[in-house]
Amino acid sequence: MVVYTSVDQIHSEPILRSFEQRSGIKVKAVYDVEAAKTTGLVNRLVAERERPQADVFWNGEFAQTLALKREAVLAPYRSPAAQDLPPPFLDPDGYWIGLASRARVILINRPALAGQPPPRSLAELATGSLPGARIGLAYPLFGTSATHAAALYEAWGAERARGYFESLKRKGVRVVDGNAVVRDLVVAGQLTAGLTDTDDACEAIQRGAPVTAVFPDQDGQGTLLIPGTVALVAGAPHVKEGQRLIDFLVGADAERQMIASGWSQIPLRSGSPVATCFGAVRVKGMAVGMDAVMGRMEAARRDLETIFLR
Repeated sequence: MVVYTSVDQIHSEPILRSFEQRSGIKVKAVYDVEAAKTTGLVNRLVAERERPQADVFWNGEFAQTLALKREAVLAPYRSPAAQDLPPPFLDPDGYWIGLASRARVILINRPALAGQPPPRSLAELATGSLPGARIGLAYPLFGTSATHAAALYEAWGAERARGYFESLKRKGVRVVDGNAVVRDLVVAGQLTAGLTDTDDACEAIQRGAPVTAVFPDQDGQGTLLIPGTVALVAGAPHVKEGQRLIDFLVGADAERQMIASGWSQIPLRSGSPVATCFGAVRVKGMAVGMDAVMGRMEAARRDLETIFLR
């Protein structure tokens, strides 16, 4: 069977190998490219809609999965292994199932702060004393960076969100090809602060880099929580095998394995352990629905292409 996945290979491959060992089913995985997170695989699935090559789409976020549902690329499948998941993480129509979450954080290089207080909110990245050249983010047109932008359009409204990104552009914030690049530049001290995901931040913390992750806006709107998703491809060549992989990925054992691997940090099940790289932090998430965020993707993309690509 074939799975298309935007989950970093270092994290997804061991989990897929575990499934192979348990099931006896051989899995061929097709991975994304960091600079075009998820988007390339989504375009490929749409292009192959009449003659599907993939059986399962395992996505590290949710917005593009919802887009594929609207494009009639996915098939409904209600996995019995997902019965204990909270309702917000189950598509009412059965087209996708949520997986353990990541969150958006501001990664800080502690020595580079030089005694300054770290930014505690997204607004401080645009208005605070840190120079723009010392702040980084991934292009907000792909992957979780695009999802985050759409969530801000939903939470703030288009005018305020557009103004925020325009202010980042005027400040000269460094825009790079992917969240992992943001992390590496912060770790190296070439950036003082950068927006990235908890999986990238956790990896840096665990290898002893002089960095701290700040969950932004914990006194206000909260930070965006990003569940992964998995779905069966419509017309999949290997339906039963694809369903078995979905059953495995949405199960409690795989959730624990995802968190232990460092891909996800926040479980959907109350009985699963939270990642330890951030200590005993309690994270306040943004109160935005997945469908509502998806509804803002196109408007956000149009604005941000104008701001960052002109």
